[in-house]
Amino acid sequence: RQGMVVSSEVLASEVGARILAAGGNAVDAAVATGFALAVTYPQAGNIGGGGFMLIHLNKDGRTVAIDYREVAPRAARRDMFLDKTGEVVPQRSQLTHLASGVPGSVAGLLHALERYGRLDRATVMAPAIELAERGFPVSFTLSNTLTSPWGQRLLANPAAKSYLFRPDGSVYQPGEILRQPDLAWTLRQIAERGTAGFYEGPVADRLVAEMERGGGLITRRDLKQYRALEREPVRGSFHGFEIVSMPPPSSGGVHLVQMLNVLEQFPLRDLQLNSAAYIHVLAETMKHAYADRSKHLGDPDFHRIPVAGLTSQAYA
Repeated sequence: RQGMVVSSEVLASEVGARILAAGGNAVDAAVATGFALAVTYPQAGNIGGGGFMLIHLNKDGRTVAIDYREVAPRAARRDMFLDKTGEVVPQRSQLTHLASGVPGSVAGLLHALERYGRLDRATVMAPAIELAERGFPVSFTLSNTLTSPWGQRLLANPAAKSYLFRPDGSVYQPGEILRQPDLAWTLRQIAERGTAGFYEGPVADRLVAEMERGGGLITRRDLKQYRALEREPVRGSFHGFEIVSMPPPSSGGVHLVQMLNVLEQFPLRDLQLNSAAYIHVLAETMKHAYADRSKHLGDPDFHRIPVAGLTSQAYA
């Protein structure tokens, strides 16, 4: 009655709302929605990627930042997307097995659930398993995505072609039912065994075998040693409002605070929304922030990032 769930796909949002109605808290709903998106929104929501989560705890007022971004395999090297002459090999960093990072989504979602959720893993994951097993009506968005040049690139991969397209390679039309028994099996492994159901055992064996077949770098050791991390959020203020956001390796929080620090110095209301002067100030502010992003932002476990300097009022 006092909750709302918002995501990129309606069925996944409905899953989160059902979890709230069943007595789950916001984290339970977020995790259930996340796993459901792996089924109904494969163009972005998935268990092969990673993410970030901010949780505000009413009990003690803390805000927790969970980092479950993908990490590079240990065998990755800075020049692995270059040829022998030092030139970039087109699409090697996008469309080959070398582009894959060690997935973090499963570890991060389960970390949040176990530490801050209220319901058990089986209850929270049941809706996603059901959607994968029984199938769901393909949305216009998913059908349109698979029709697009981005979606059509998947046809080059035999597994993706057989999984997300009709047997003849054509695209599922809106309203047709898409069933994903392999994904249901994988989600069930996770529901039954937790992170070990994904980062070890049969799922990990299949993932590593595919990496070896396709020239990828992810090993069993990479998978087994992956951990979600809790980090200290980035903080700032804007006209008296406190801003709390995700720290590195996300670049968003640092530069959100940086840009708001700059914009606070301008009379935005007087400039009028989307006027030439308003857009000029906004564009110039973003230009500097994105230049700093390219220069400074990386993984804080491997690269020193001047967060305090970038988010300071003096620098703005």
